[in-house]
Amino acid sequence: MKLGVNIDHIATLRQARGGVDPDPVEGAKICKRAGAHSVVMHLREDRRHIQDRDLFRVKKEVFIRLNLEMSIAPTIVGVAKKLCPAQVTLVPEKRQEKTTEGGLDLFQKTRGIDRAIKNLKEQGIEVSLFIDPNLRQVEKAKALGADSIELHTGDYSNKRRSSELLRIQKAADFAKKIPMRVYAGHGLDYENVGAICKISAIEELNIGYSIVTRALWVGFEKAVSEMLELVSN
Repeated sequence: MKLGVNIDHIATLRQARGGVDPDPVEGAKICKRAGAHSVVMHLREDRRHIQDRDLFRVKKEVFIRLNLEMSIAPTIVGVAKKLCPAQVTLVPEKRQEKTTEGGLDLFQKTRGIDRAIKNLKEQGIEVSLFIDPNLRQVEKAKALGADSIELHTGDYSNKRRSSELLRIQKAADFAKKIPMRVYAGHGLDYENVGAICKISAIEELNIGYSIVTRALWVGFEKAVSEMLELVSN
């Protein structure tokens, strides 16, 4: 199983104080050095953490797979088309939320989602949809032409219930059979990631906050390496 590291919260620290440090581009370099398979960066419409220049610098300076999380807003789609990352992950976005609260409802704003997918795929960009572990949502993702899905693991991470884990298992297995590539993430940490790693249909986990907070105590490279070891084994 692969590991993508979300480096948004490095930029969150920078924006809280202003200035240039800590630099998320340096964070991306450390992720690569530690063996991560990709970096994840969420360009929000309000630019609360990651800035446009961060994306283009990572694309230019760090030879690592870049996964751009984004809304379907036309201005953000325009940035993605100029950037041409290896992958984009379409996510829901609310101005007032502290972090993404759930998966996209593909039966809402379907035209906008469909238009964004087509625009991005015309540029040769892999499109993933961040959705809740629901079979109807998985089926709709396939119908819309997405290349892959990322299953929202937030409810599992918060509740630690076997029923939530089973939902993820069923959705991942179903997606694999369609077939679609399956990723997962949100709220995963060093204690709860093990059970998700046992789901063979999931190819990659995208994890950020727990790695950045762990880094406060052990350093960023070691924090990435520790999570990579858990995911790989």
